[in-house]
Amino acid sequence: MVKIHPLNTATSSPDGSANANPLTQALRATIQLREMILAGEVQGGARIAEMSLVELLGVSRTPIRQALMKLEQEGLLDELPQGGYAVRIFSELEASESIELRGVLEGMMVRLASERGYAPSLMREAKRLLGQIDEILKSNVLADEAFSKYIDFNARFHDVLVDMADSPFLKKELARIYKLPFASPSGFVGVQFDSEFSRDLLVVAQDQHRQVLQAIESKEGTRAEMIMREHSRIAQRNLRLVANNVSHEQMPVAKLLKKRS
Repeated sequence: MVKIHPLNTATSSPDGSANANPLTQALRATIQLREMILAGEVQGGARIAEMSLVELLGVSRTPIRQALMKLEQEGLLDELPQGGYAVRIFSELEASESIELRGVLEGMMVRLASERGYAPSLMREAKRLLGQIDEILKSNVLADEAFSKYIDFNARFHDVLVDMADSPFLKKELARIYKLPFASPSGFVGVQFDSEFSRDLLVVAQDQHRQVLQAIESKEGTRAEMIMREHSRIAQRNLRLVANNVSHEQMPVAKLLKKRS
């Protein structure tokens, strides 16, 4: 459950009065509202009431409106014809296409890293993260703490791969895709935790991690690209699992996925 606290961004002006930085408030409101949506605390399809957010987050309507516009641009909200916004519900096809697009962009970026070269420090960091993941996967059963660490290391590994391409434009586009509820590198890892095949899937993913680094080092750009596209298929498998079997208690964000009739 996400804990919501009023946004205290007031600063003191020279005369001692309190001023609030609207940009800072909008950013923090965006982060907190995004967390609420992804935690399943806001019903999919529900209309967002500006005034309730003003009271809940403790800010004025201007930063709230900026936050809503930002989340609409990210794809988490739909703008309503009569005005206002509603939490977006994703079809299984839309979620699948988001994952596919992530695989395409990540694949393109590792290919660019192979072809253009990369900072050696990034390769060292990627290998260090793989070593940390290896330590976690030595256990046949992953406890909560170990699984939490895996999610962190996995996300950081993907970030390092992206940095290797040294493309601010593509990095920005990929970051936008990562914000979609089913498209981030760790978006479905929570589903695997409750699966009897969880560790096996993570071992497969780890092998793909290692293979893509080898391909980048060997300047095999096409091979690196294909490995990353294949890597995203693990998320596709988990999407089907969520669509058919996973409860909202296991994965609250599944509330945003439209069930097939």
